[in-house]
Amino acid sequence: MNIPFFHRLLPRNPLFRSSARFAARTLTPALLALMIAAPAALVASPAPAAPVAAPAVAIRGDTVYPVSGLPIKDGLVLIRDGRIAYVGPAAGQTYGADVRELRAAVVVPGLVDARATVGVSGMLNQPQDQEQVDRSAPLQPELRAVDAYNARDELVAYIRARGVTTVHTGHGPGVPISGQTLVVKTKGRTAEADVLRPAAMIAATLGADATTADRGKSPGTPAKAVALLRTELIKAKEYADKRAKLPEDKRPPRDLRMEALGRALDGSQPLLVSVDRGRDILAALRVAQEFNLKIVLEGCAEAPLVLDEIKASGFPVVLHPTMERSFGTRENLSMETAAVLRRAGVPFAIQSGFEDYVPKTRIVLYEAAVAAGHGLDRDAALAAITLEAARIVGVADRVGSLEVGKDGDVALYDGDPFEYVTRCVGVVIDGVVYPGE
Repeated sequence: MNIPFFHRLLPRNPLFRSSARFAARTLTPALLALMIAAPAALVASPAPAAPVAAPAVAIRGDTVYPVSGLPIKDGLVLIRDGRIAYVGPAAGQTYGADVRELRAAVVVPGLVDARATVGVSGMLNQPQDQEQVDRSAPLQPELRAVDAYNARDELVAYIRARGVTTVHTGHGPGVPISGQTLVVKTKGRTAEADVLRPAAMIAATLGADATTADRGKSPGTPAKAVALLRTELIKAKEYADKRAKLPEDKRPPRDLRMEALGRALDGSQPLLVSVDRGRDILAALRVAQEFNLKIVLEGCAEAPLVLDEIKASGFPVVLHPTMERSFGTRENLSMETAAVLRRAGVPFAIQSGFEDYVPKTRIVLYEAAVAAGHGLDRDAALAAITLEAARIVGVADRVGSLEVGKDGDVALYDGDPFEYVTRCVGVVIDGVVYPGE
């Protein structure tokens, strides 16, 4: 099996535009013209085709993987009015002339990225394009992802072209509470038009990654970060009690921060806690038990060291990218952790996370492929970026598997999706056809 150890950088990747900007600052006009014109003649390609809507779409695959059921040889997925109307063998199935036909070697549900910052952190490696963390204050649960998400950022189209149709994105790790997350389709219209869950979770971080190196500023240690979180949760509980019990004229004024944490306390908006060290995972579980919180553990590089405690908690894990660089709090990560969680029966998904190096995002398909090469069975690897991911982020009733009644979200590949040489040849979201790579 060929495992995709590196991202594929294609000639039409918009990230290559940065090289032209660099050249413009350093080269003479004549030499610049020569250097740009020659490669352009070699790599120029037509603009991607616009998405095409059709009354119905019939997708036939040499193998169709519903994820919720067994693979189907010579299978068919029929989508009408944006919803899946049929999944099964193609033999004996007929449809009208108004149906657009697509064909691929392998057909799978549209991929679901369980944790990203795409659309909030953009493709430019520049401060004004990186809005995933506001470091002006350590606790800002009131920051809404829907106010920050840019559906038209080019990274959204970049991941869509590789099969990702749904992404759980928003404020990232780096401070004790950075803000909220949302779940969106990767259609690239607007946040309101593409959103599935506008306030999915509240993003928190514990451990050394939540601390600040600025002398005299808080939190300076991991223990202080936990204390800040506890203190704010206590305030939110007192605020909610007063708003519920006191007469209207004596209630405290509305407080967006307290209201957001109140949703964490009542379980309507889970806390997504980024933790990697075993000590910090246990701290997250301790706080969850103390306040009866519903949490999702994110990162978890040292999960194998506290596996029993994670399993006993019943909380799911959104595991770090398989190919994440091992340093800092993730120095002990392993490419086999997904397989370890699977064997232990811990529900998990694989994420792309935040990537601070070009192309500024990972692709969950590649991360799952490498996990499959390190002990995770292939069915579980596919589920970790489709149905299991959808369950964890709360949208499994809409996406994550090919089932009648679910959204018509499909990814088409010209071979085994976990092979490096395979390409995504098309994507369907809500019955609308988009180009692949």
